Amino acid sequence: MNASALLHLLQFASPALPIGGYSYSQGLEAALEAGLVHDADSGRAWIARHLDDVVAQWDAPLFWRLLKAFEAHDDASVALWSERFLASRDSAEFRAETIQMGYSLTRLIAELGVAEVAALGPEVALPTAFACAVDALGIPHEEALLAMLFSWAENQVLVCVKSVPLGQVAGQRMLLSLRPLIEQAARHAQTLGDDAMSNWSPGLSMLSMRHEAQHGRLYRS
Repeated sequence: MNASALLHLLQFASPALPIGGYSYSQGLEAALEAGLVHDADSGRAWIARHLDDVVAQWDAPLFWRLLKAFEAHDDASVALWSERFLASRDSAEFRAETIQMGYSLTRLIAELGVAEVAALGPEVALPTAFACAVDALGIPHEEALLAMLFSWAENQVLVCVKSVPLGQVAGQRMLLSLRPLIEQAARHAQTLGDDAMSNWSPGLSMLSMRHEAQHGRLYRS
């Protein structure tokens, strides 16, 4: 990857990107409230299970398909996989999360002059907006996929650091230990067939629904 593409990727995968990623826990805060996550070991186990059972089986392979669709200028495939991702958000919070962040990233892309976004429609899922930016900036797909997975894992670890709570070193140790799983998820996402994709995770869905009425929460999902 050349320097320009790398710098673009670092910017758009950064937690400092102003799209609000820090304000979502993707069900992890509800798991903390339920006592399922209470220390570094249980936090890592939760993140690893979420990565293996959901992100590697659905989010990552779907993002991979969006990257290929943008590369091929296949608007029908972009619309298809975007629609399927939105349909897979089975709680109000999960749906609101991807639409809000997708809107923020789409608006940022437009204001920076990175790409034309009008054709993406009124409700843009976050993976669609990110894939659009990746294509417009000429970022290699494999690296973009790894960055997406790392960004997701980093945000989950930060939730643990702030809410378990854990020390900063413990958080970085956890993130480092997840690296082989992230690499494995990226490889898996590139080879998984359409019929094998699944986001079946009823426990996570129920926790997300409970979170909608959780008292004193810090995160929006």
